[in-house]
Amino acid sequence: MPKVSGVLETALYFEDLEGAARFYEELFGWQPMFGDARIRAYGVSRGSVLLLFKKGGSSQPVATADGVVSSHDGVPGGHVALAIAAQDWELWLRRLEERGIAVERILHWARGGQSVYFRDPEGNLIELATPGVWEMY
Repeated sequence: MPKVSGVLETALYFEDLEGAARFYEELFGWQPMFGDARIRAYGVSRGSVLLLFKKGGSSQPVATADGVVSSHDGVPGGHVALAIAAQDWELWLRRLEERGIAVERILHWARGGQSVYFRDPEGNLIELATPGVWEMY
């Protein structure tokens, strides 16, 4: 059986792409690797990209210089979990508080990991998770 080596891209969808881009850039300090009126692409870590799409912006195939990308779309209200170091847990909690971002829930997992959940401006559930959340993380 051929192996999958990881999840390369995760996509979230937004009515207000510009507002979403500001939120993610200000909170995480990311700069887009690519961006236009329908998409922002952020290099989260080695081999991991977060894509923010304008809702409806890719509902038809999109021609690029490299070829045609198949259509896809989604609705605001998705979920993404971002891996953080255990030693940065308190720093992230303070960063959320300093930015006035309401923490929805904190979970302490049986394997020893912790997750903090909060929402972006359009209701996507964002999770910051330390090692120990999953068997393989």
